[in-house]
Amino acid sequence: MADQNHYAKIPEPALRRLPWYLSYVKLLKSQGETIVSSTQIARKIDVSASQIAKDLSYVDIHGKTRVGYEIDDLIYVLETFLGFTKTHRAVVFGVGSLGAALLSDSGLEQFGLKIIAGFDVNESLVNKKIHTIPVYHSSEFIERNSSMNARIGVLTVPPGYAQEVSEYMISGGIKGIWNFTPFRIRVPEGVVLQNTSLYAHLAVMFNRLLS
Repeated sequence: MADQNHYAKIPEPALRRLPWYLSYVKLLKSQGETIVSSTQIARKIDVSASQIAKDLSYVDIHGKTRVGYEIDDLIYVLETFLGFTKTHRAVVFGVGSLGAALLSDSGLEQFGLKIIAGFDVNESLVNKKIHTIPVYHSSEFIERNSSMNARIGVLTVPPGYAQEVSEYMISGGIKGIWNFTPFRIRVPEGVVLQNTSLYAHLAVMFNRLLS
């Protein structure tokens, strides 16, 4: 079984690759396969077999020589290590087009992210529901989160408000922020920040298309 203390030891690039492996072996399981080798994964993921073996060594699972890994065991260990088997309660700040889409994405729950509420200052959205998830006024967050106990905040507000809102979320008990804005917010020590800039990824793609 995976040791959660390994989170502090595993390099971030390896941690980012583990969900790729998990996705592929789950596909193999759906096709009736029971064993997979690092070489087999390497052919599909475009990562060397030796790198895959090294990455998987961080999660305390070892394949059999010239046989491979048992797929059920590998799925269990990866999902546990990545935190996908636990429920992580989250709220969305900024219920515009992207925020509303995330509220509607029930698929996030299969990875352990349960969005329980949205918050916005737009009165036309407040006290409405999106995909059965309630939207409240942002000013209500601290009081409501005292009972909701969300620890993750998804940030989809306009960039000019990103730092202010992130500080407000933290004051209400948020311990991890998934930042979808292009603004590089600052958070205190002890708060986890994950930046996912759609604009940055678009810029890279457009630049490479033009070259």
